[in-house]
Amino acid sequence: MEEAEKPFWISFADLMTALMVLFLLVMNVALLSVTEETSEADKSRIQHQQQRANDIDWLLASLGKAAARLPGIVVDKNRNTIDFGDRAHFDTNSSTLTKEQVLYLNEFVSDMLATVKSAPGGKWLKRIVVEGYADQRGDYLLNLNLSLQRSERVLCALLSPPSGDEHMLSNEEKEMVRDYFLVGGYSYNSAKKSLEESRRIELRLEFFGMDENRPAMSDIPRGEFGTCRI
Repeated sequence: MEEAEKPFWISFADLMTALMVLFLLVMNVALLSVTEETSEADKSRIQHQQQRANDIDWLLASLGKAAARLPGIVVDKNRNTIDFGDRAHFDTNSSTLTKEQVLYLNEFVSDMLATVKSAPGGKWLKRIVVEGYADQRGDYLLNLNLSLQRSERVLCALLSPPSGDEHMLSNEEKEMVRDYFLVGGYSYNSAKKSLEESRRIELRLEFFGMDENRPAMSDIPRGEFGTCRI
């Protein structure tokens, strides 16, 4: 007796199983592709972060070498600050810098700006904050104003025209000071162990984050530097 005719079409259940397997295969390939793309993006970002850190370390190390040529200046790579030590101390209730201090600041800032222009980390430098400090005596608002005046006095020392034949910043360097430097006053915050050491100024470096870009400044009017009035 002949066997019964076998059905030609596969069953509906087998068809759905095959489609499900095909769907899972396609999804696995798609997920693998997305995962690889994400991994490449993460890898690129990590490399970029490491390059940024290396560039900033290089800049701070270069500033440290520039500071070593002028005794008294200390570059703190952990705080991103530049401390002038006793070379930029102020008298009590005073924001006046001596002529020697003015020349000293100009010499270092000139070297500093040249380093910013040449070192890889310069592209990450966002601003340089001039922080003024006062000692613990007197009331808070008086010292806050005095701290601010000390910070402003540094900008006056850098941007004022020379009074003689001494070396001062060039016009290009002064433009860089205008672009990068920011004045800040902090009263007796971060006081030092002695009153004299507390009456000081520091430079604090701030850097762009990974997703920040330097704003365009070509459209901003640039007036004259003027004269110091404090």
